[in-house]
Amino acid sequence: MTQPPPTGPGRRHRRSTSSSMPVTAFAFSALAVLLAGLVVFVAVNRGSNNGDSGGNAQGTPAPTTSATGADTAPVDGGGAASGQKVLKLADHPILQDPNAGLQNLVCNLPTWQSTQAAAEAFFTAAEQCLNDAWGPFLEYYHLPFSPPSLHFPNGASFQTACGTIGVGVATAAYYCDNNLYVPYKGLQIDQYGNNPGVYLALFAHEYGHHVQEVAGIMDAVWQQIYQVGEDTPAGLDLSRRKELQAQCFSGMFLGAVVDRGGSVTRDMYAKAWRDQDTRGDNTSGSHDHGTNANYAAWWRKGAQNNRIAQCNTFAAPASEVS
Repeated sequence: MTQPPPTGPGRRHRRSTSSSMPVTAFAFSALAVLLAGLVVFVAVNRGSNNGDSGGNAQGTPAPTTSATGADTAPVDGGGAASGQKVLKLADHPILQDPNAGLQNLVCNLPTWQSTQAAAEAFFTAAEQCLNDAWGPFLEYYHLPFSPPSLHFPNGASFQTACGTIGVGVATAAYYCDNNLYVPYKGLQIDQYGNNPGVYLALFAHEYGHHVQEVAGIMDAVWQQIYQVGEDTPAGLDLSRRKELQAQCFSGMFLGAVVDRGGSVTRDMYAKAWRDQDTRGDNTSGSHDHGTNANYAAWWRKGAQNNRIAQCNTFAAPASEVS
């Protein structure tokens, strides 16, 4: 298998919770699978695509409810030798089955409190829920797993294999070499306050990058970015497709866990839904994440439909990833 590109400045990903600062993103790690044997490829009823384009936050459509029949698995769960990544983009095996989505599950999170200790407990529990959702899904395709080392730095900066990272409004979380950093001071608690849905969607976006990492999509896209250059039109297009797919994956997760009897409530989901309009290149002034309208539309597509094939940003027309 082709060796992945080296980790370096181009592989760094960070994410801001700010509605007035650049919204950059980073990769999350995969987590250990706890629900062995869980059927994760589920038939979903086709729902409306309200909110899939245009970034319209009027109303908050419900996610499509998934069924859990054992006969709904993809025809081919293979695509790679066991434990190996598949370095593909639009034709990646996980993106081919139109009925594949995350299993609905109960996600129990601690009540959000605006303290560092409470935030650490919240994200630790959220990581477990993301593992329960994505782990069995990816395991079906024989893809490799390793949990991230989760860190909660509390200084003005912290050391990573990617260098020294300063904590600020542009560093809500940071990923480097299977290490995930969530500095409390970067979350902008004074702005977002008691809005755990916003933080959960942020966290799920970054975990979405790890889904890409485990699958091999992240390595494949960075190989192409390195070839064309990060700041070229082609490189920025690839970056936007990568980021918008993570948005869709984040939406899939929240849609799979809301109103399932756990602590992810309709209010949390609705606030995450509306928050997506505040993020994207119109806000940040960059060109590597997608317009605010597209940034919101891809998240909402995942949240409403819970179908991973609909998160195939690498096959989308340029207008949907601008």
